[in-house]
Parts: sequence; C-alpha cells; structure tokens
Amino acid sequence: MKNKAITSRDVDFAKWYTDVVKAARLADYSNVKGCIVFEPRGYALWEMIQKTMDKMFKETGHQNVYMPLLIPESLMQKEGELIHGFAPEVAWVTQGGEKELEERLCIRPTSETLFSDYYSHVIQSYRDLPLKYNQWCNVMRWEKETRPFLRSREFLWQEGHTVHETREEAEEETKKMLDVYKTFFEDYLAIPVITGRKTEKEKFAGAEYTLTVEAMMYNGITLQSATSHYFGQKFAKAYDISFKDRNNELSYCYQTSWGSTTRMIGALIMVHSDDNGLVLPPKIAPVQVCMIPIQMTEKVLDKMDAIRKELEGVGITVTVDQTEKSAGFKFAEAEVTGIPLRLEIGERDLEQNQIILTRRDTREKKEVSLEEDIITVVQNELRTMQQEMFARAKARRDAFTFTCHHLDEVKAQMDKQPGFIHAMWCGDEACEAKMKEIKGTKSRCILEDGEKIDEHCVVCGKEAKYHVVWGIQY
Repeated sequence: MKNKAITSRDVDFAKWYTDVVKAARLADYSNVKGCIVFEPRGYALWEMIQKTMDKMFKETGHQNVYMPLLIPESLMQKEGELIHGFAPEVAWVTQGGEKELEERLCIRPTSETLFSDYYSHVIQSYRDLPLKYNQWCNVMRWEKETRPFLRSREFLWQEGHTVHETREEAEEETKKMLDVYKTFFEDYLAIPVITGRKTEKEKFAGAEYTLTVEAMMYNGITLQSATSHYFGQKFAKAYDISFKDRNNELSYCYQTSWGSTTRMIGALIMVHSDDNGLVLPPKIAPVQVCMIPIQMTEKVLDKMDAIRKELEGVGITVTVDQTEKSAGFKFAEAEVTGIPLRLEIGERDLEQNQIILTRRDTREKKEVSLEEDIITVVQNELRTMQQEMFARAKARRDAFTFTCHHLDEVKAQMDKQPGFIHAMWCGDEACEAKMKEIKGTKSRCILEDGEKIDEHCVVCGKEAKYHVVWGIQY
C-alpha cells in the first residue's frame, strides 16, 4: 500500500518532495524565514556524508581548519568579481550590542577572502607550499525562494581552499577534486553524474574557470551537485599571497577552491525515493538494518540480539525497534525513513527456523533460513541494493538524455520531457540567453572531450565550438 501522507511523485513532484522530507522527519521549517531545522535523521545523514567525504579529503592530503563567520567589508572588496557576484545574496551585520559598527561585517557566503587573507600572512617561501585546507561550516546567502536542503538561506557545506607553487599543480588539484566528488556521488550516493567545465557566464565569480558535477533528478530536472574552481593568481594578486620562489624571486601563488553542500541530501531524495518515503543507498545510510520483533518475547529478543551482535561485529549498523508500537507501524516507519534492510522475527519464524528479510528499494521480501550465514546474506543484499540503485538511476538518466540539432527540437523536448540535452554551441552568450527562454534551460557544462554533434550552433546556426550539456536546473 502507498503511504497516504505522501503525494504521488508523478502527480506533484514538488509536493511529493516536501512530503518525503516531512514524513521521514529529515527537516522542519523554522521561524527564521528561509532556514530549516535539521532533525536527527536529517543531520545523521549529513554526518554520514561528512564522515565519508572527510576521509576521502584526508586521503588526498587535505587538513581541516576553521575560519571566522564574519568578514569585514573592506576585505571582501579586495577582489572585485567576488563581491560583485555575491552582492545580491550577502547578509550584513551593522550593529554590535547597542553600538553601530564602524565597518559592516558580511556573514560569510563563501570564504575565499578569509583564506586568502590568512595565506598572505603565513606563506613566505616555496617551502611552505602547497597548503591544502578544507573547512566544514555553515554559510548564509539571502535566497529569494527556498526549499529544504535544495536552497536555503543558511546551509551546511564544506569548502576546500588550496594554494600552490605552480599553475600545473593547482590545475591538477582542481581536476583531482572533481574526480573525488564524482567518485563519492557514484560509489556512495549511487547517483550517476556528468562532469565538465562551466561556461564563462555560469562559472564561479572570481574563478579563471569552474569544473562542475551535474546530476539528474527523477523528474528530469538537473542539480549542480559540486564544483571545483581554478583561481589562478587572481586572489593571490588581490590579497598579496606572494612567496620567494626557487630562484629567490617574488612570485604569486596559484589557488583552487572546491565545495559541496547539504543539497546532496535533496539529491538523494529526488533520485532514489518513492511514494512510500525515503530510499537510501546502503553505503550512506546512517542505519543499514532495522530489526523488528513481531512478539516481544524473551526467545525472540534473545535471537534478535545475537544476530545484531554478529552484524555489528562486521561494521553493519543496526537498530532494534523495541518500542511499544504495533509491528505494522514499525514496518511503515522503517520504510518511510529509508532503512535499506528490514529483518523480522516472530515466534512462528523461530519455529520454522527462519527470519524475514525485506529490501527497502524493491520492497521484496524473502525467507532466510537461520542455518545460513546471516552476515553473508545481509552483506550480499546491501551490496546488491547499492549496485542496483545506481543502475536504475543511470538507466533513468540515460532515458532522459537527448541530442538536439536545432532550437525548435530543444523546445519540443523540454515541453514534452525535461532532461539532459546534448547540443553544440558557438560560445556566444546571446545564444546562451536564447536557450534560457525555453523554460529556463541553461548550460550545465561543456564536455571538453565531447564528440562533435554538428558543425553548427543549436541556436544561431553559426560555426559551433563546444559540445554542451543543457538542462533545467534546481
């Protein structure tokens, strides 16, 4: 049976999304306009994402630091592109206690300025390089329209900021971190992605160029999921991040920045979940197995406890629901909250020397003999579920990926079914703007090694320069 608290995603996708967030108790609205409360399940999911990514960052030689929340206006203005790019979204502090401040303080929308200011003080020589730092923090951007996880005024994220001796080393870092994000999305979140370079219009303010990770949601709308920026020497020159090079001459550093946010939780919901609630890939689920006793007898609970210890012994996260609720209510709760596997044991099951195993994604039930190795059975089910969730998401993405040769084809396709549109582009921003008139279709990324589809631009018909993936974005 379908969960009655959740609107069907094929009827109203936006309402379905909000219903899943609320039914799974991931987040709640707050009295601070545009900001959400992360409920325990939602924050636990962020902790899993953070723990996994943090390990990947440290394996690539990065260290965690923390910068101040507030940025003096004069510091923000040192790099003109950045302040201009973020001006509409910046929140300012103008008063401390009862005293008006002599200089406005910006609540960080991003931390390039603070990192650059810090680096200008601590870097003296090429021997100090590289510095590869990452920060887990909150930021604030004064968004006009908000939606839980996808877009809010305050959100959680990580932002990497690195400094290098040479251009080659910095560019290698920019590409390496893009690959780290791609691996995380595909191997852990089970979300297939495409990667490429942003157009000049869509790149990060202040960057020489931006590389991006783009994912497609269940409804064909796209989501920018992570970005990696190459700054070159722009910030180094603005903030005087200079050092004595190997020839004992003064040189400017080369910088990168890269980040991803709690909108990944939104992506997980919109790619994998269904009309019965949240569906989580096993590798990122805070709880992988929920065990439910049909009767709360000593015999059932003892068997359940023994299985729990076995599973936890090999690193599988398990919860045993011993609350005073009906078994049916517990089943529904485990389902709506997206726990990958459910194990049921009752007196009759023990008599038949079996347990019942249910997969959340397919809702498939199977009887498992207690003579079998329960660890192997559960590990195999979790592994299979992870692989099949990725395969289903990839198949849907591929089904919603189209090639267009003329503007009227793009319009017809976006009217019928949004998705990834592969089409050639001349590089003119006027053509980019023309594409946007079609339901807000924007360039998602340039495929730098993409095959040439046509000789002509999909918009103007002039000579094409780039193979671009287009889409409607969240």
